[in-house]
Amino acid sequence: MSGVREEVTVSQAQRPLFVGVDVGGTNTKIGVVDNAGCTVAYGSIATEEERGPEDAVRRMATAIRELLAGKGLSLGDVSAVGLGTPGSMDIPRGLILEPPNMPHWRYFPIRDRLGAACGKPVAFANDANAAAYGEYWVGSGRDANSLVTFTLGTGVGGGIILDGVSIDGTHSFGSELGHIIIDHSDQARFCVWGGGQGELEAYASAPAVVARASERLATGCPSSVRRRLDAGEELTTLLLAEEAEADDAFARGIILETAHFLAVGIVTVVHTVDPGMVVLGGAMTFGGEASAVGRAFLARIRTEFQQRAYHVVGHNTAIDFATLGGDAGYIGAAGLARSLHEKSNQPATRT
Repeated sequence: MSGVREEVTVSQAQRPLFVGVDVGGTNTKIGVVDNAGCTVAYGSIATEEERGPEDAVRRMATAIRELLAGKGLSLGDVSAVGLGTPGSMDIPRGLILEPPNMPHWRYFPIRDRLGAACGKPVAFANDANAAAYGEYWVGSGRDANSLVTFTLGTGVGGGIILDGVSIDGTHSFGSELGHIIIDHSDQARFCVWGGGQGELEAYASAPAVVARASERLATGCPSSVRRRLDAGEELTTLLLAEEAEADDAFARGIILETAHFLAVGIVTVVHTVDPGMVVLGGAMTFGGEASAVGRAFLARIRTEFQQRAYHVVGHNTAIDFATLGGDAGYIGAAGLARSLHEKSNQPATRT
């Protein structure tokens, strides 16, 4: 579900203020966010990945200053900056390592370079973990102590927030839920871009859904989808959702099968960390709560989860759609900056 950005004026904003930066392969979103998680200013710049991270950091810092100036603010009004980037990464050292969709960004100290460019402390996080923190802070999980998010799209991203702490892991690989194994057989599917046999991403990412649908259609399954493909349209999850809305049994079956695979993955994660809440976001929620197909998708996930999970969690774990939409990343990054600021201002503990 795409939420509506909650915006406030500078005079309404609760201080201190934070900046959140959400780096994507195509665009980088930047927001000024107040202490209550409301957006004071928002903008975006083209990432222009091929120009490299050094150039991107310079343009981020310029965009931040311009965004603040447009509201009569400056970096002096900001307490900290949050930065979310695609993995792989070394969070303790502030390095972006080898993000698959950003081949010109390799082993770069992006946290410290952005901090130097802005003159502010920077909280660094995986982009999916930042989005999870946004949902935890002011989104679907605002009343939860902990949550797990699954971000459905080109891949399957994940985030785990336990009692307010983002689970990053020893090797900065924590919360990579798309890589949990849901099929250990020798015949298990591989991720469409290679590797990852039997992983959730090989079954429930958008390319995997399209691949499964294409294979079934090749066997002669009747479907109104075929008519649109014959007319030259590309097979996408959006096309499948539209045909499912029009009561095409084939398209609906593919979507509900995807719900089955997700439910299996959700059970594994819930049995591991018992978060109390699971949130589903990203571009592939089949219309979310606003769509009959999206609601059926969610209902199937809930039903299969309850059938497979131990009773104590099966009937006491909320599963719902995300509410922040594409804003979750920069809001969550700002929330992590807020957390960093609060920790840095705690009085020292005597030993």
